[in-house]
Amino acid sequence: MSATAPYSGPSPIRRPVAAAALLAALLSLVFGLLLAGAGPASAHAALTGSDPQDGAVVDTAPKEVTLSFSEAIAVGDDSIRVLDPSGKRADTEAEPRDLSEGSTVRYGVALHSGLPDGTYTVAWQAISADSHPISGAFTFSIGAPSETTVALSSQEVGGGPVGVVYDIARYAAYGGFVLLVGGSAFVLVCWRRGASALPMQRLVVRGWLTLTAATLVMLLLRNPYTGSGKFADAFDLAGLQSVLDTKPGAALVSRLLLLGAAALFIAVLFGTYARREDEREKKDLTFGLAVGGGVVAAGIAATWAMSEHASTGIQASIAMPVDVLHLLAVAAWLGGLASLLVALYRTPDIGSAAVRRFSAVAFGSVVVLAATGIYQSWRQVGSWSALTGTRYGQLLILKVALIAVLLAVAWFSRRWTGRLTDTAVASSGAEESDAATEPGNTAPAPATSPEAPEAPEAPDDDIAPERAAQLARQRAVLTATKKKRIRDADPERSGLRRSVLAEAAVAVVLLAVTTMLTSTEPGRTEEEAAAGATAATAPAAGGPVNLSMPFDTGGENGKGTVRIDIDPGRTGSNDLHVWIDGSDGEPMDVPELKVALTLESKDIGPLPVVPDRLAEGHWTASGVQIPMAGDWKVDVTVRTSDIDQVTIDKNAKIG
Repeated sequence: MSATAPYSGPSPIRRPVAAAALLAALLSLVFGLLLAGAGPASAHAALTGSDPQDGAVVDTAPKEVTLSFSEAIAVGDDSIRVLDPSGKRADTEAEPRDLSEGSTVRYGVALHSGLPDGTYTVAWQAISADSHPISGAFTFSIGAPSETTVALSSQEVGGGPVGVVYDIARYAAYGGFVLLVGGSAFVLVCWRRGASALPMQRLVVRGWLTLTAATLVMLLLRNPYTGSGKFADAFDLAGLQSVLDTKPGAALVSRLLLLGAAALFIAVLFGTYARREDEREKKDLTFGLAVGGGVVAAGIAATWAMSEHASTGIQASIAMPVDVLHLLAVAAWLGGLASLLVALYRTPDIGSAAVRRFSAVAFGSVVVLAATGIYQSWRQVGSWSALTGTRYGQLLILKVALIAVLLAVAWFSRRWTGRLTDTAVASSGAEESDAATEPGNTAPAPATSPEAPEAPEAPDDDIAPERAAQLARQRAVLTATKKKRIRDADPERSGLRRSVLAEAAVAVVLLAVTTMLTSTEPGRTEEEAAAGATAATAPAAGGPVNLSMPFDTGGENGKGTVRIDIDPGRTGSNDLHVWIDGSDGEPMDVPELKVALTLESKDIGPLPVVPDRLAEGHWTASGVQIPMAGDWKVDVTVRTSDIDQVTIDKNAKIG
């Protein structure tokens, strides 16, 4: 390999510009396609049931409307609204009551008494536990369906122009985090001399600016994003205060505070650290910066973990630290890759040792990504059917495929790294450049290539200060041009630059897909919500249920048999008949009879039923609502005297 091989091809000065333009165009194309196809953020908590059900017709007006969700939500005063056929509020307009028990998330609103017959609309809006807004609507009827004048907005919460800008800020925030953390780690771990390289400084500072600006935009738009969808509400102080009281708002504010600490870290890294000459002092400062920077980076990563997927669902206490490790590994790998690309294209001094150190860092990052990614995939997907049959699972497959492509390209980069050797440029160029750029330096210009024009010579005594400064600038440009030409003539270094550029292109797409995963409903949740919604709304085949249960209250004439018929024995409205026969087989009247239905597998019930006496030993109730199919426990309470009473039960498959 010759360090003085003749140069041919495009200008070395134009190559970095072309590479940057290519990456920018690819980034814009990928984000544009993703945003165009994504629409509003997918709901991460889903409505799994309601009472009354969607489309149900009830005989009498219910006292309240309840909604069940697949995971925890945050609600406000108007989160659940019930509107009568004319569009007026039929609920009491109070804050929804939390009726959750165990793993069941349920909220209810009380209705006014004496509601007339007709079709009622239930509109709901809330914020999922992982920070994403959700909304929906359904109808039920009292007595019989009727015309309704209720017209709800067709725009989903979290959509519209505000949603688009908010999503762009989310993508930018992840990109800024990767550049900030990955670039800083690259300088401290792989290439300490890079702390004094202007391109590296610009990369990290731009990452900090991007993350800070994106976080501010998300904080201001949080209120309209989860509410009205109007940009003007971004400056509503009351709305901003309500955002600060939520978990996502607290996470964004914490991120801004940590970014203030990150600004101090950057100032020390590219100021004091870059100018430090003593090796022992520099080593101590490196350790301090590594510890402090690691704490700040982990804190920033935790602001995502505490407010998104990792903070809800199963094993949240384990998932959050795992998510922090995953984000840090992504930043170290992809951010370091971007730093290496900038160093190879924009600086002449990076040597083979720094490239090899990054190769080791990248390998460690991939190991951490594999371990944390497998755990996250199990937690968020849960089954093979969810992996292939949900949007989250399909995006996860795409992400794994992109990682495989990235590793394949990285293998070629590793081969080029093994062949890489340092040229004389790396050791001599920096000193020449520093000498040439000193004001008033009139030393002879270094040798230049035939294509480069010679700087005009003049006797030192005749050079004015302005002319001396101009000559110094010319010599600096000529020196840099020569070093770039020598560097670009190195086939190993050129091959490494091309493979790293290919890696960066794949990494852009990978980062975009990863960001999409954070705004997509996890496969496990989607399947559970779909199963619950299907069970709650789909008519079941079912059939009439017939039960026979003997009882003994312990008193005189306290023995007998209860016979129950539930017809048609499926979800929705049913007729219930109860017969009581005495020990002699004849119809038997009792002072009190009560029935309750419980679906223990879903924590539903007990749903009380008070049948009316129809004839001696015969009671009946119509319009008994069975919200979903399952193995229901039927409890019957029989009282035969003032003090003699017994409750018996039996399970029945309904639906």
